[in-house]
Amino acid sequence: MTLVNSFSPGFHGRERRLTDKLPPGQYPTESFPVLSAGPTPKIPVDTWQFTVTTELGERRSWTWDQMMELPQQETVRDIHCVTRWSKFDTRWRGVPLDAFLEDVETAADYAVVSSYGGYTTNLPLEDLLDGQAWIVHTYDGYPLSPEHGGPARLLVPHLYFWKSAKWVNGLRLTHEDEPGFWESVGYHNYGDPWREQRNWGD
Repeated sequence: MTLVNSFSPGFHGRERRLTDKLPPGQYPTESFPVLSAGPTPKIPVDTWQFTVTTELGERRSWTWDQMMELPQQETVRDIHCVTRWSKFDTRWRGVPLDAFLEDVETAADYAVVSSYGGYTTNLPLEDLLDGQAWIVHTYDGYPLSPEHGGPARLLVPHLYFWKSAKWVNGLRLTHEDEPGFWESVGYHNYGDPWREQRNWGD
């Protein structure tokens, strides 16, 4: 019996490209699942505020209008959820964290990100700099919906998506690493999808 290769030219090449984009243990999806630790807060943009607090207690805050006056960037990124779905080529618009931290003097190594509703997550400060992270307010050309973290969320696409805190309202700089909500109950402290850092023991 003769086996006929029925795959069209280029199929294997495309499959390899998808594999290169897909961290181990993940599966690709076209949908955008909604996962939250609690109820979805509704934050009007006229009351929204984002505050950076240094390790010395110095604070600087931006209203929604002030944030929108900062340099805006469009970015297209793959995102990876710890629950194993990955979504390729997601399109966002927002302000790079570098713009908020440009004039902030700090010797801190870590940051604790806070959200309306009380959620927190921790990250090394270096993972928020040099074009690696944004406060985003637009997804796929539309204002970010509350279910997906609107009016604004953190976007740190090189880490598992729980690090991209929804409904973000602040960033506190610290000398010591302080585990956030999910990290305190067993999620990995860093969360690199390419190293499958899902839980503390990974």
